[in-house]
Amino acid sequence: MHGMREIIQEASSLPVEERAIVVDSLIRTFNPPDENIEEEWVSVAKRRLAELRSGRVNAIPGDEVFAKIRERFKK
Repeated sequence: MHGMREIIQEASSLPVEERAIVVDSLIRTFNPPDENIEEEWVSVAKRRLAELRSGRVNAIPGDEVFAKIRERFKK
């Protein structure tokens, strides 16, 4: 069995996408996701995508959103 350092070293050599999967998998062991919540998030994401594609809502560029947040919390 590998020791912690060997596991970390081996994982660090993976491509970034695979490292993200490893990290996500490890985090999920602390608090496994509730399947009902996961399904609800998928439903919300699909609804929001449909709203964007239909033109019912307009996207706000991320730069604008973050500029407003920075301005708001500058105080």
